[in-house]
Amino acid sequence: MKLLISTAVAVVLLVCVNSAFGVDPHEHSKVVCYWNATSFERAGPGKFQVDDLRPALSLCTHLIYGFAGINAANFEVVPLNPNLDTGAGYGFYRLVTQLKRQFPELKVYLSIGGNADPYEETHKYLTVTETSEARNKFVRSVDRLLQDYDFDGVDLAWQFPPVKVKKNRGTFGSLWHGIKKTFGYGKFKDEKEQEHRDGFTIMVRDLKTQLRAKNKALTLTVLPHINSSIYYDARLLTPNLEAIHVFAFDQSNPERTPKKADYPAPIYESYGREDTDNVDSQTRYWLENGTPGGKIVVGIPAFARTWKLTADSEAAGVPPVTADGPGAEGPHTGIAGLLSYAEVCSRLTEHAVGRLRRVNDPSKKYGAYAYQPYNSGTGTDGIWVGFEDPETAGNKALYAKAKGLGGVAIYDLSLDDFRGVCNGDKFPIVKGAKFKL
Repeated sequence: MKLLISTAVAVVLLVCVNSAFGVDPHEHSKVVCYWNATSFERAGPGKFQVDDLRPALSLCTHLIYGFAGINAANFEVVPLNPNLDTGAGYGFYRLVTQLKRQFPELKVYLSIGGNADPYEETHKYLTVTETSEARNKFVRSVDRLLQDYDFDGVDLAWQFPPVKVKKNRGTFGSLWHGIKKTFGYGKFKDEKEQEHRDGFTIMVRDLKTQLRAKNKALTLTVLPHINSSIYYDARLLTPNLEAIHVFAFDQSNPERTPKKADYPAPIYESYGREDTDNVDSQTRYWLENGTPGGKIVVGIPAFARTWKLTADSEAAGVPPVTADGPGAEGPHTGIAGLLSYAEVCSRLTEHAVGRLRRVNDPSKKYGAYAYQPYNSGTGTDGIWVGFEDPETAGNKALYAKAKGLGGVAIYDLSLDDFRGVCNGDKFPIVKGAKFKL
């Protein structure tokens, strides 16, 4: 009996010590699950409701609700979809945080930005960092919102200006590009990069100070195509963050490269591509700048990117492939150039309408793809699909494990096979990643 009591006391003391010193029980096993609540507005089988979260939440260590935004007039955080988020009709903020009663180990965070705020208003994400008055208004509003709705923390999916696509140019093209740069033509140039970088660092520090007193967490999501070396001072940011979710996916998509279909989320650099457009390169930036591996979380997309194939496209399907803009929209998601995993896997079966030819990735470096070639007999356009499945998601989890990283982040639950239409198994991508950590 004395031995049992002593053991119990030791366990209690260990829990107290861990709590006091902020030890993360999921330091290398985080499964961070994003949910974009606007998926509730889809029609038919693609409609994702709060109850659809439940089968996933026994797998997820964290749930991140997306997305809130910023009021450009006063720099306060606001719901982007008030009818869904806080309205009397649905009130998803409260419904989602109440799920912690059923899943007491789950942490629920609110994400701000995530490219959900209108693109033409993204200047406010820069402006709010420029003055202490604007930063303070933002910080106070975040603190109030988390308290009002019982979120465990906030995730900053900050909408910094994305890097533009680099183009391969001939001699004349390079000359003309140089002339345009000299006279200021072309892409947007942030003339206050250093100011915005420093202001964001200060804002994160001040926000963490405010949240620490309330035992609330602060994380960062690095969105695709953001130049981390410009906007994130890793050495100063990391001490104030519980985790950095690196969204090193969507590297190729039909909006950025409409004429070239290619791997959207490779783990490693592939021949002839930009050396930064992969998971490993973007992870190394944070590691090499002093971020503990346990704070870095590898992003995994549950969605596929698609391109239209024409008579000019290569018949073999080996990327990069000549294409002509986004592939046709799917029946559930309804977005050109994007398919959910359920929409992809339903076309991989032998007798499927519009069957896709699947090509696996034995190297475990680049990802799987599938395609339906252009039909020269009927003139019907084809489609090229770069996608994740349970195996490739597991490969990314194994990468995170081998590097001593913090785990994986799935974007997002509504784009996984949440109904189990592929093989009866719900959330196969989440499971494929989790069980490899």
